[in-house]
Amino acid sequence: MHKPGMRAPVRVMLGVLVTVTSAAACAHQNPAPVKEPSGSVPASAESTVFASQLQKSDLPWIGSPSPYDAEVKLGDGRRVALHYRRGKGLVEQHYSPRAKAWTVPKVIYRTTTDACQGIQLRTKNGTVAAVADFGPYCYDGEPPTESLAAVGVGDLTDWSVDVTKDFDGWERATVSEDGQRVVFGRNTTLNWSRTDGFEGR
Repeated sequence: MHKPGMRAPVRVMLGVLVTVTSAAACAHQNPAPVKEPSGSVPASAESTVFASQLQKSDLPWIGSPSPYDAEVKLGDGRRVALHYRRGKGLVEQHYSPRAKAWTVPKVIYRTTTDACQGIQLRTKNGTVAAVADFGPYCYDGEPPTESLAAVGVGDLTDWSVDVTKDFDGWERATVSEDGQRVVFGRNTTLNWSRTDGFEGR
């Protein structure tokens, strides 16, 4: 913060007053920001670099589709895809119908633990919810050791991820019609909201 200096000559003070007044006048000419309707594509969504093709999990699976890949389409035409990547974790890409391309794959949960069970995706009104699991002995029938509940909103560049250790995994994710809330459930529930994030986290 600048400290007031010595008293300046009158002509300098007038010059400062004119400058400040002009700047204030210009500031008032700027229009107020327009709030986008819920579920619309944010302007920043199209500033993301879309220059990639859709990638798939590198985990072996006989038949199609593989449970290690999941994709969902949003109401505005965008698409979100998640897949397991060996030695990396859970990877996300999203698709722009304008650019007709996908974002570069991004790890939203990093772990070297083996993938466990499939991936679930649900969406409503611009909110995407995901369920995924990891565990070192899942192939032997053991339950997962890392159970993920994840939510992406807006331009989908940042995801909120909650990890529950040594849990059987979330069976379902239910997104409210307005996209403001998500409930992850099994024999207990985990709540997420746009205002507060994950409850109690």
